[in-house]
Amino acid sequence: MSRRQMLRLAGTGLGLAVLGAGAVGCGPEEDAPAGGATPGGEKNGDAFTTPPPGTAPEPLWQADTASTSLSGSDALAVIGGLVLVSGDPLVGRDAVSGKEKWSRAGITTPGAELVVGGGTLYLASAEYDGDVVGLDPATGKETWRSRLGDEYQQPRPMAADEGHVYVLAGILEKDFTTPDNVIAAIDTASGKVAWREQRDAGTEEYGINAAVVGERLVYTDYRENVTVRDTATGRQVWTKKLGRSNRRRFAVHEELVIVADGQRLRALELSGGKERWSLTTEEFSNFYDPHLLDGVLYASDSARALWAVDPATGKEIWHNEDLRDKATQAWQFVKVNGVLYGATEFDKDGGVHAYDAATGKLRWTYNDKSGDIQQWYVAAAGKRLAVMHGKRLYALPAV
Repeated sequence: MSRRQMLRLAGTGLGLAVLGAGAVGCGPEEDAPAGGATPGGEKNGDAFTTPPPGTAPEPLWQADTASTSLSGSDALAVIGGLVLVSGDPLVGRDAVSGKEKWSRAGITTPGAELVVGGGTLYLASAEYDGDVVGLDPATGKETWRSRLGDEYQQPRPMAADEGHVYVLAGILEKDFTTPDNVIAAIDTASGKVAWREQRDAGTEEYGINAAVVGERLVYTDYRENVTVRDTATGRQVWTKKLGRSNRRRFAVHEELVIVADGQRLRALELSGGKERWSLTTEEFSNFYDPHLLDGVLYASDSARALWAVDPATGKEIWHNEDLRDKATQAWQFVKVNGVLYGATEFDKDGGVHAYDAATGKLRWTYNDKSGDIQQWYVAAAGKRLAVMHGKRLYALPAV
């Protein structure tokens, strides 16, 4: 058996899941030792209390990160009780204590998305050598490595499942330009290329958001398209033009792909792209990223309203417009024990909002008072929230 096969077997069977999203904080920011975590009093274990309604909690612990402004929508993840932040070094921290469990320097490129499939974390190699690297997210150790080919420039993982890691790469011309690009699938068992398909001329290599849904690979891009491919062959099943750029999260409910398209939320059939339903927000307002949580679709809009929608029909469950002077629109959501948490972006007064999931009523806002306008990230971590803002990572109570 080869070394690669032995490493591959060592990294299988984890069955871990990723929860990514935006986050925010409240209370003055404290300095933490580089690479270490500062606990909030005696609250770094399982025993902690939450403040009364209307009061934002204080961090259970906080730590520095190596996150950069290049980080995309999947720069923060919680995997098997560890909090991971994209950066150099790539660090895994215990979600309960904040203690560093492992650290890997020089393992991936700046702003790399944290793509997990079949219990393996897939990253583009930091050596810019065309390799795609797989890590065991519990230990940070390399368990897998493959490459698309020398004729392609720096493949970047975009999605993964049990059988394939799906990558996007530029086609390298003789003058070293990459005017065209491909989407390819690398077999995770053999490390060989299962299929590669050239994308239409003029499509960009960046601004891609992707997910695997059964036997379909779904992705959106800066060029205002939503596209579905067959995961076994790479064949394009359908593509549809959107009116507005859709570069971040979309939602999937049963056989529907739900995207934000400017003023509308649109549900498209996964099988053929036919529009099943459409929901319109108020004039001069646009929807932000939809999230499907516990069978309900949540989305905010640029008028600072918050929506809860039936994903099967597009019918409004509730629409809270009473947030204009209380909250900044959120771009990422997670839900824990009946509370909806939303992370904002590019607003010094934003942060992490906590809403009553049944009504959309704002309960509290956490802001670290740093004045940094960089976006927040939030991820659910059991009884905690992992929250990132700029180069700072926090843990907040989520119960």
